[in-house]
Amino acid sequence: MRAPRLVRDGRVVALHVLVNHPEGGNPRLTAHQQRAIGDGCPAQSLYSDEKRSERMLRTHTCGQLTKQDVGKESTLCGWVQSRRDHGGVIFIDLRDRYGLTQVVFDPKHNASTHKAAEHIGREWVLKITGYVRPRFAGQDNPKMHTGEIEVITDAIDVLNQAETPPLEIEDAKTANEELRLKYRYLDLRRPVMQHHLLFRHKAAQAAREYLSSQSFMEIETPMFVKTTPGGARVFKVPSRVHPGHFYALPESPQIYKQLLMVAGCDRYFQLARCMRDEDLRMDRQPEFTQIDLEMSYVDEQDVQNAVEGLLKHTFKKCLNIDVPTPFPRLTFHDAMTRFGSDKPDTRFGLELCDVTEECKHSDFNVFKSLIDKKGVVHCLNAKKCAIFSRNEIDELIEVAKTHHLAGLAWMKLTDKGLDGSIVKYFKPEVQQQLIKATKAEIGDLLLFAAEQFEKCLTALGQVRLHIGEKLGLIDKSKFNFLWVVDFPSYEWNEDEDCWQARHHIFTAPKDADVDKLESDPGSVHAKAYDIVLNGTEVGGGSVRIHRKDLQARVLKVIGLTYEQAEQRFDFLMNAFKYGAPPHGGIALGFDRLVTLMNKENDIREFMAFPKNKNMQNPLDGSPQPWEDRMLKELSLKLDVVKKETKP
Repeated sequence: MRAPRLVRDGRVVALHVLVNHPEGGNPRLTAHQQRAIGDGCPAQSLYSDEKRSERMLRTHTCGQLTKQDVGKESTLCGWVQSRRDHGGVIFIDLRDRYGLTQVVFDPKHNASTHKAAEHIGREWVLKITGYVRPRFAGQDNPKMHTGEIEVITDAIDVLNQAETPPLEIEDAKTANEELRLKYRYLDLRRPVMQHHLLFRHKAAQAAREYLSSQSFMEIETPMFVKTTPGGARVFKVPSRVHPGHFYALPESPQIYKQLLMVAGCDRYFQLARCMRDEDLRMDRQPEFTQIDLEMSYVDEQDVQNAVEGLLKHTFKKCLNIDVPTPFPRLTFHDAMTRFGSDKPDTRFGLELCDVTEECKHSDFNVFKSLIDKKGVVHCLNAKKCAIFSRNEIDELIEVAKTHHLAGLAWMKLTDKGLDGSIVKYFKPEVQQQLIKATKAEIGDLLLFAAEQFEKCLTALGQVRLHIGEKLGLIDKSKFNFLWVVDFPSYEWNEDEDCWQARHHIFTAPKDADVDKLESDPGSVHAKAYDIVLNGTEVGGGSVRIHRKDLQARVLKVIGLTYEQAEQRFDFLMNAFKYGAPPHGGIALGFDRLVTLMNKENDIREFMAFPKNKNMQNPLDGSPQPWEDRMLKELSLKLDVVKKETKP
């Protein structure tokens, strides 16, 4: 049955659709279409057998119709992507989150709908009913799922008009950041952003599916918590009921997930919302999501196996990629000495080498004085880079300076031997030792950094990454996972002249290093581990301390007594008195993970409503000033020094 129309002043103002279906309801989904919905496929219907009696405005989505649907009556709803008038016949691309369908308004077919289409603008919301027909020969669009068909319109209903949008709803035309965030609801209409949100959803579903299959329970932890010392800067929430008291928003569920282990919930997970009041960058937002895990009766390998299974499953479900397991493992020391990073990008070579011993026998006082102060000298052999100009070498030196190094020394290996301003300080035999240690060949550029261990290697590692990008050495098609393990438990704080925990105070030391806690804390390694993907840390965790005697010894290293720790972490330490099982866990940065899976850099592209780099939301204007009545309600008074603004 054709759908009746009501036309007023040449425009359709009302439409009631009765779909031509034997039961008077909606068409049924095939098994294939049901599977498509589960996969988030654009070619899907909105109807199911269970709900076929419910009437909806549309029978198909704008990404569903194909040649197999030719001759069918269809009702579509969506936004006007574009309108084209070709010699009296009007074509409209109708868009929803599933795709585009070309809709035709032909005056020879239906004069009233053609007349109504003459007044339609971009981003108007339409409902159209018509019949599916094949496109004319040569007009197919193979890039579109619906590119072989079009819908010739019998009826149209303008569901809503729209003003001209302040930004283009097209992937090819990206507005500036502030405009995108201010009109995020429009930016999210773009197909690429719809894909990002759908991908994030699929990844979350895959994680829940896998972890549930492994006997993990999803348990929510509180959002209003007590702040604990250490870690990131937290957001504070004033209490109206208890004047002068504040809640903290959780930077992670760390304390609560450990309490769940004490409670007997031996496998916990949560897609946890976390908040940190820190300066922002491309991979950091004030509110973010973690896939948070904790397990009882496990060692490091058990936690790592669980994470590898989770990531393998998620990559297969979302990208149809088989991630090889087990992941490679590097100790912290090896990662630093080989790649200059505790989150190394292993998609390319250019590994560093230690030349401290060789440089010890040189006459170059800059190196020798640092070595005397227990510093190190490391070299990056930039293969075939001797052709670099002085400006290009200065560019590398600036990279090193940006990362807190005084500079770089360099030599080039030519057919006449090593060349450079510092070569004269190295005896011929020392030069040969350097060539051998660095495996240098004619045409190579040797870059030297000298400083304390981590400072030296971190800066040289950044130079390595810069060269890798500059020369196109990084294989962007790869997904290289690895574990970094055996982190130092403690680091020396020169400002306060004391040891401090490198992680949190509940991180267990390696069993083999426990006897060195009092005598040599700097050599104690932690049961801590980071998971790294393509040079980005996507997660970190540890096996926790669960025994009071070991916890007391660990606290003593950093100058705390068990009683002082009880005051700071009272509810956790009290819980441990009642039989805490051995346990460990990890938190994966979910936003970072889905961003890297899509080979992007900015996590905001996979968040619906992120903040800008100034931690503001241009969409809703937050943060906002508070009125006096609001402050009074919370027993607060502001004493803020206003900055003078220049005219």
